[in-house]
Amino acid sequence: MNESAYFATGCFWGAERRFWQLDGVVQTSVGYMGGTRPSPSYEQVCTGTTGHAECVKVEFDSAKISYHRLLEEFWTMHDPTSLNRQGGDIGTQYRSAIFTTTPQQLKEALTTRDIYEKAISHSGYGSIVTQIEPSEGITYFLAEEYHQKYLLKNPHGYDCHSSTGIAFPSQELTQ
Repeated sequence: MNESAYFATGCFWGAERRFWQLDGVVQTSVGYMGGTRPSPSYEQVCTGTTGHAECVKVEFDSAKISYHRLLEEFWTMHDPTSLNRQGGDIGTQYRSAIFTTTPQQLKEALTTRDIYEKAISHSGYGSIVTQIEPSEGITYFLAEEYHQKYLLKNPHGYDCHSSTGIAFPSQELTQ
């Protein structure tokens, strides 16, 4: 059965590539989510006045890949303790966010946040600042075509991801 998930980790180009490479991911797209302006353009989002985050929509086959596995990838591909920035990318559009599509996704997002926060705190990182909320009532606006699969079209293109370098704890350690 196919499900959808929405993740914001800073610049959406590299995040989309990380997700599309996972077995069980059926389709990805990039867009804008969590703001106030309807149908924003990239230029508008970059002004910081729309409130939107650069976001990846991940459609996945839950029989082949779990939402938990997607969350593991999400937490480790960026620095979730960095407020409104990832590396040199600064602004609210680069914030860390998860927009859940089911109550179970919300529960798993919150649980994995707590697990990862505990793991990274041992390395001196502060609290996770990731926005986690249900997607109900929050519209996903598809980004312009030139952003879709950008790093497939431009293999040496910009891929800013400032990860902590800390792996998500294995299942055995979290139970």
